[in-house]
Amino acid sequence: MHMGLTLSVVVPMHNELPNVGAFFARIVPVLESLGERWEIVCVDDGSSDDTFSALLEMHRREPRVKLLRLSRNFGKEAALTAGLSHARGDAVIPIDADLQDPPELIPALLAKWREGFDVVNAARTSRQGETWFKRASARAFYKLFEMMAPIRLARDTGDFRLLSRRVVRSLERLPERSRMMKGLFAWVGFRQAYVMYDRPPRFAGQSQWSVGRLFKLAIDGITSFSAWPLRIWSFVGALIALLAFAYAAFLIVRTLVFGVVVPGYASMMVVLLFVAGVQLMGLGVLGEYLGRVFEEVKQRPLYLVMESRGFEEASGEPRPD
Repeated sequence: MHMGLTLSVVVPMHNELPNVGAFFARIVPVLESLGERWEIVCVDDGSSDDTFSALLEMHRREPRVKLLRLSRNFGKEAALTAGLSHARGDAVIPIDADLQDPPELIPALLAKWREGFDVVNAARTSRQGETWFKRASARAFYKLFEMMAPIRLARDTGDFRLLSRRVVRSLERLPERSRMMKGLFAWVGFRQAYVMYDRPPRFAGQSQWSVGRLFKLAIDGITSFSAWPLRIWSFVGALIALLAFAYAAFLIVRTLVFGVVVPGYASMMVVLLFVAGVQLMGLGVLGEYLGRVFEEVKQRPLYLVMESRGFEEASGEPRPD
């Protein structure tokens, strides 16, 4: 807690210049109407446009808008981690700047928090502006994740939610480099509630989440919270061995009954290619986990702050991760 500061809003941004003005025009009146002390922590995640210049102008007009500028694009998960680490409110709300997360929902999130909930998830009843492929792939990911991982993700949610101060402190204790924040929000537990809303399309600009980046995030999430992709190869190996024994028994019986039969080239090639493919898939899974171990043991910081505005730290440097 920081001098009675009730609410911190954390906004990761990457090339969000078209949305900056409209975002602040909507969120500031909402925060003013609360009658509470608040701050907005904006994290510029290495934008290549004039996002940071627009944020500087907003900071000059409204000092409660505080800025972090990362030294390069570290990714949204790292930018969100940076914002959470610098937020000082009793309650912290991550939100996107594209206005798909409506700021008008903040009072409802705070009301649930005051009822005693530590995590208040903003769950979508509809997903306007998204393709059928994105919706279908999201449902498939949730089902696959729940089959493999010991935790349950909040369905139909993004990063938009309210986190109590003790939840934020708990998240700061998690040092891993390959991060899926939705998984970490679920992992820490605590009392959780839901507020439902209809998600509108983006106000302006294009989403930064390509199919490739979403796929990488899904792989990071599954490998960060489940060892099943490793364990399943024991079952695959046992199944292949069982099939091999069964086929060997068949060959023995056939030889005893019909005599020696010259084996077919095609069937032999199919078996060899199948087994080789399974082995390479297993090695690929091992490589995914080994790559994550490699990233963890280097112990590099999650992000580097190039510039900050509005924070009270005399040095202007980020707190240690």
